[in-house]
Amino acid sequence: MIDESLLQQTAARGTRAKALLDDQLLAGAFDALEASYSSAWRQTLIDDVAGREKLFLAINIVGKVRDHLGAMVAHGKLAQAELKELAQTAERRKRFGLL
Repeated sequence: MIDESLLQQTAARGTRAKALLDDQLLAGAFDALEASYSSAWRQTLIDDVAGREKLFLAINIVGKVRDHLGAMVAHGKLAQAELKELAQTAERRKRFGLL
């Protein structure tokens, strides 16, 4: 059985995630962090292996956060489509007296 409240929560989270990804302030923060980390990574000394690894991880984490938000948007769209299908099915049943 499909839990409509869970679908609604997922759809709402997807909408919020899209708003975050579209927000210029957050996008600028992600870009600034990546640029800062990349610059610091390039400036590390040859024997600073641990420093480079930490900066490499930091750069990748920024990307993972973006990817996670993107996945939330995709899941939200799927949940919205499923909610729409449920509503259409309920309307058809109501129309034909199957409820």
